[in-house]
Amino acid sequence: MAAFYHLLGNNLIANIINFTVWFALTFWVYIETQSVFATGMIAGVYLVFTAGFGFWFGSLVDHHSKKLVMLGSSVVSTGFYVASLALLLLSPKGVFANPYAPYLWILVLLVMLGVIAGNIRAIALPTLVTMLIPEDRRDKANGLVGMVTGIGFLTTSVISGLLVGWGGMVVALMLAVVLTLVVFAHLLWVRLDEGRVEAHPDAPAEPKRIDIKGTIRVIAGVPGLFALIFFATFNNFLGGIFMALLDAYGLSLVSVQVWGLLFGALSTAFILSGIVISKTGLGKNPVRTLLLVNLITWSVCCVFTLQASIWLLAFGCFVWMLLGPYAEAAEQTTLQKVVPPERQGRVFGFAQSIEQAASPLTAFLIGPLTQFVIIPFMTDGAGAEAIGGWFGTGPARGIALVFTLAGVVGVGVTVLALRSRYYRDLSAAYAQAPEAVPDT
Repeated sequence: MAAFYHLLGNNLIANIINFTVWFALTFWVYIETQSVFATGMIAGVYLVFTAGFGFWFGSLVDHHSKKLVMLGSSVVSTGFYVASLALLLLSPKGVFANPYAPYLWILVLLVMLGVIAGNIRAIALPTLVTMLIPEDRRDKANGLVGMVTGIGFLTTSVISGLLVGWGGMVVALMLAVVLTLVVFAHLLWVRLDEGRVEAHPDAPAEPKRIDIKGTIRVIAGVPGLFALIFFATFNNFLGGIFMALLDAYGLSLVSVQVWGLLFGALSTAFILSGIVISKTGLGKNPVRTLLLVNLITWSVCCVFTLQASIWLLAFGCFVWMLLGPYAEAAEQTTLQKVVPPERQGRVFGFAQSIEQAASPLTAFLIGPLTQFVIIPFMTDGAGAEAIGGWFGTGPARGIALVFTLAGVVGVGVTVLALRSRYYRDLSAAYAQAPEAVPDT
């Protein structure tokens, strides 16, 4: 367990670094360009890279030492952050104020590649939970993993807002380089026995390649597992709206400093959720837990922007962050039990790629759609005339309408999932799956 706690701490610092760079870039670009289109594109770039690299990252995790690939992610992140810092310092003054300038988007690509390199940790860590933690305690361990993510969000929003206000992206990237090297040095020191979970003796030899077809066969062999991944994919399709528009909506109500501090305070919900899960677990059926928390979060999404209130927005974000780790931990716990250990890296990578593949479409489309269709609709168009008297009018209310509609769709899809045969099949498969017990 000591090694697991060291890994949690190491991933905590790595998450803080990468989330801070990502948030700082979004804040900085919005302040420099005042463009919702640009912030939406940044979210899209992140999610395209996440989807594109997930298959490869999963293969690396299965075929190589997990400690080695995590160390490699730190090295790659450092290289891209250094390149980004050099571009910032050497570029002509004022070139980043233009949202269509090539300098800006070269910088965005370099920074986001550095951030994405850290995503391999999100695939490696749950496979290490399988390796290091007995099955009856994995849901609680996954709760701690969610808490680490929450602490990262808590500190990130505050740190990134202060860094951008104080020294812009230069200071943010300098700090990222230093801390990434610290993470690398600490992980070198951690002793990790990776030989605790063996493949099934009758399992065929694993090919040293991505092997998407083989991974698909494994997923198809578990009744309802594809449905779970597709459900998460649809959730992320709607979730891309939040990544593209939440900051813009929050900044329409308060200043960037207040928004950063408020988001940091709200992120304590991640920590609270992780603590509760680590104590109580997820119940006997984590699949049911996943669907129920999604029903609650999408119901809240229907109402948290009905009026232009920072307090209503704060309530909605708090509930979203409080229940998010439950859904994430429930999916991880399910996969850890029903998927063979020697395949888990690729299945987690496959799930990451497929689930994130929907969000880029939303993130790329929702910015322009909101800017050029929904905002005019709610400013002086038919929407303003029909519901503007009580809902409000203007650009911010256009963004709010997008959130409300996403919530309605999310509730409908979750209800259908709860009533589906796939839900019953996967629940039965989870209950009947054999346990891969780590050595003690």
